[in-house]
Amino acid sequence: MVAAGAVVMAVASLAGAGAATPQPQSGAKRDAAEVRIVGRPDVRPGPGVTSFAPIVKKVSPSVVQVDTAVRLRRPAVGLAPWPAPPTWRRYFGDVPSPPGREPRLEFPLRRGLASGVIVSEDGYILTNDHVVDGADEVKVTLQDGRSFTAKVIGRDPQTDLAVLKVEATGLPALELADSDGVQVGDVVLAIGNPFGIGQTVTAGIVSAVGRATLGLDYEDFIQTDAAINPGNSGGALVDAEGRLIGINTAILSRTGGYQGIGFAIPSNLARFVMDQLIQTGRVTRGYLGVIIQDLTPALAEQFKLKETKGALVSDVQPGSPAEKAGLKAGDVIIEFDGKPVTDSRHLKLQVARVSPGSTVQVKVLRDGAPKTVQVNVGRLPGQPSEARARQPEPSDTEALKGVGVTDLDARTRRQFGIPPHIQGALVVEVEPGSASAAAGLKPGDVILEINRSPVRNAQDAVRLTQNPKRLTTLVRIWSHGQIRYLVVDESKSD
Repeated sequence: MVAAGAVVMAVASLAGAGAATPQPQSGAKRDAAEVRIVGRPDVRPGPGVTSFAPIVKKVSPSVVQVDTAVRLRRPAVGLAPWPAPPTWRRYFGDVPSPPGREPRLEFPLRRGLASGVIVSEDGYILTNDHVVDGADEVKVTLQDGRSFTAKVIGRDPQTDLAVLKVEATGLPALELADSDGVQVGDVVLAIGNPFGIGQTVTAGIVSAVGRATLGLDYEDFIQTDAAINPGNSGGALVDAEGRLIGINTAILSRTGGYQGIGFAIPSNLARFVMDQLIQTGRVTRGYLGVIIQDLTPALAEQFKLKETKGALVSDVQPGSPAEKAGLKAGDVIIEFDGKPVTDSRHLKLQVARVSPGSTVQVKVLRDGAPKTVQVNVGRLPGQPSEARARQPEPSDTEALKGVGVTDLDARTRRQFGIPPHIQGALVVEVEPGSASAAAGLKPGDVILEINRSPVRNAQDAVRLTQNPKRLTTLVRIWSHGQIRYLVVDESKSD
């Protein structure tokens, strides 16, 4: 029974979330996906419009079905590895298996179904992070029946977005609209694969904009009454001209089913995340270093303000860009980089989209008087999305299969007791039964070198494991205060 007012991830693959956390596939850096971006449509359907068929015909080939499979990590009851356990040896001894017929543990697959949107002709696809979370296999099926194995290029749990890639060209890519121009009352269509019954189109309007309901770090949802159901996650929300304005993500429901309130991630936010995931496999966000809160009428009165628009600074972090720029507790930020600030959530989104190292103007009200300062925006420390530098997905062109790594930051150093002078890639996951696990590599270790080449961060580790020349890998690690070498032999791996 779903509690009243519960938020349900409409995305969720029909079988639910997986067990293991995949890391993004890494490859050569490339430019951002060549997606088409258009402005706000000038023409909207009037009273004489009786059918959306032409729009659906144009858009539907760009919406794909995303099938995921999760390999359960625990063997089925009754299966046991060979040789026999000690209790059996009392009766049978160590009886070897016939050559070529050694028993293997087969792990069952749990499958899920969701949706995605083609955003470039060369195979980049947007979907939700929770669609591929834990997936060992991802397949994409186009409307014309073609099916491809997809790579997870990158994931950003902070916005619930992920980017997939299939090896194909000439695909029907959907245009991205400027979602900042979306207004309440706009007609929209939701397209996806609900319940696995096949591609389905539902119609509605924009019910609200700027919603924050799921508890994600960065939320700016478009709310719609177009029907969104399980399997629609990652699908397209398009405007009356067939332009993508959002990625369908979740519903608000008392029953677990559709009740007229659905949410989509705006296309502008999706584009920001997608570009970075494609270029670097991670999302790097700007950082001010302030603790902020919304203004209430009572607070506005105390700070001699005529309205409640803006973000109130309640604290400034020592040594942060904000402190260096002269921002103080009690300041009300009303404009950031030339754009008005409506509330604290709005400011957080604005700062996140600024490239670290950029200098921007910040306008504040201090004791009721306007003041403008220059801030050199920093890099947000400890971003969870940066922990997606690698997938534990087997590949014939990678070494250290089944190993997930992330960059070191202050939080992970505290968590694992890693000294400041240790530089490398933190191991966050090692697949059970892998050659790396057999060699002794485990979560919490820091990879310092791979085949005598230094590792400074997760991207170095990914690069050094691509296209290995041999099936044995020399790894130098820091582990629980000790530095040692390991040899990972994958010559006997399946």
